Amino acid sequence: MRPVMIPEPILETRVFAPATVANVACGYDVLGFAIDSPGDEVVVRHSNKPGLRITTITGDHGKLPKDPEKNTAGVAALDFLRHLGMLDRGIEMEIHKKMPFGSGLGSSAASSVAGVYAVNRLIGEPLTKKQLLPFAMAGEASADGAWHADNVAPCLLGGIVFIRSNEELDIAQIPVPKNLWAAVVHPDIEILTKVAREILPQDIPLANATQQIGNLGGLLCGLIQEDYGLISRSIHDVIAEPRRQKLIPEFYKAKRAALSAGALGFSISGAGPSVFALCEGEQSARKVGDAIAKVFADVPLSHQIHVSQINPRGVHVIDEKINA
Repeated sequence: MRPVMIPEPILETRVFAPATVANVACGYDVLGFAIDSPGDEVVVRHSNKPGLRITTITGDHGKLPKDPEKNTAGVAALDFLRHLGMLDRGIEMEIHKKMPFGSGLGSSAASSVAGVYAVNRLIGEPLTKKQLLPFAMAGEASADGAWHADNVAPCLLGGIVFIRSNEELDIAQIPVPKNLWAAVVHPDIEILTKVAREILPQDIPLANATQQIGNLGGLLCGLIQEDYGLISRSIHDVIAEPRRQKLIPEFYKAKRAALSAGALGFSISGAGPSVFALCEGEQSARKVGDAIAKVFADVPLSHQIHVSQINPRGVHVIDEKINA
């Protein structure tokens, strides 16, 4: 007798992976959170041809390769399929880039997370979200050569994520105060992560290290206790921000404008050029976002404003075709 072929329950899935704010001032490489938008979308479907193929890429202005071995979404998905012994599984992938490159919003992480999450969903979710983390990390690392989860982890899991160890991928999700909002402004310039890392000091004075540790501990305690005053006193970066601010036009003017408008704190998102402010309440966040945007508009510099609560979902399915 011929074996009975069981049809795949999911024919096609489209997922959304959100932008993220990494470092969060004092948490260099160990703290990040997800926002509602922008983000990347990936579509995957079954194929009769063996192997993973990237058929379509939009929004990349021709910058991204369709070779899955050279594309962050493809690398993450292939690493995952290799782990399962399913490299011959026929899968077609579309990538729709809806966030800028070199923005400091985790563009590479979003593609990587979307790629592996979509494939995992298509084949029946053999792994949990958290188990997908190392494969998503491999995808992002293929783009910038760094191994840090402060973009990938919040993009995948949502919320605010603390990374005790990037090497061990020992992470914890931090409680989010109910009325905590973020105003994120992206000025239309590009800063490569490699360049932003090269200008950082190799040696840090003990006094600065002690202050940064205190700020990070204070920020974590403030988040857990919903103590907005402690959050505000703790959002200070004495290591990366003083060096990286020179890459962003009118950075300190924007910071003064944000704090004057009521922000709890203000700093650089990831490697920049995007900047962020944490705020108490939506009204405050919108006022702060407008104040920051006005500084960039006066340069003049085109920009985009994203006002959002902390995104609790992370990557998720937005559309699916199911086998009837």
